[in-house]
Amino acid sequence: MPQQSAGIFIESLTWPEMERALASINTVVLPLGSRCKEHGPHLPLNADWIMAEYLARRVAEKCRVLVAPTVQYGYYPAFIEYPGSVSIAETTFRDFVADICRSFSRNGARRIYVLNTGISTLAPLTAARQLLADEGIRMEFSDLRNFAVSERRAVEQQPHGTHADEIETSMMLYIAPQVVHLERARPELASPQLGPLTRNARGAGLYSPSGAWGDPTLATAEKGRLIVEALVSEMIPIIGEL
Repeated sequence: MPQQSAGIFIESLTWPEMERALASINTVVLPLGSRCKEHGPHLPLNADWIMAEYLARRVAEKCRVLVAPTVQYGYYPAFIEYPGSVSIAETTFRDFVADICRSFSRNGARRIYVLNTGISTLAPLTAARQLLADEGIRMEFSDLRNFAVSERRAVEQQPHGTHADEIETSMMLYIAPQVVHLERARPELASPQLGPLTRNARGAGLYSPSGAWGDPTLATAEKGRLIVEALVSEMIPIIGEL
């Protein structure tokens, strides 16, 4: 028989069922992953959403938490030159997340963990956390750069990269290989520059015709397995402590 999850996905509950669930489980996990954000020619726009959904399932297998539906839009200004990418204003995103957390808190959730898969989202999430803390609501969030650090260093071959690169593509090859088109991947190893990614060779920012930054051609599913499993094993105790 399949193992029953410790957590509960709330979107299919009725409100009385949710009320009963909150009586015994007072930690909510709020996954956050864009469904409209470019990831080069080899990964789909919803790569972050796929990762957030996957990590939420893994967390729910082990942690007694309530899992909210994944937030599909956020603050991603670095990618707006590439068709399909959507970014909402930083303060709008901050307030949006804070309002979701307030809603859960009002009905009995004492702690909210935002399972964040982005980098540009960190600043508005920090601001939202402070707003909520001032109201007595505890919200924490993940910074994936702080997980599986030794495993990433052990397998990484690219000289640099952070987006749709060797590491992120490897993770996707492990999580959802059916959506990865590695034959379309190409290295993008321009020197690091401040600013957003740009398709304009003379534009301000980091030049990347494909929208990736790094070398996704070096990605393998085995690298992804090592990183993802380490990430999950490190994240679960943190959420469990909440």
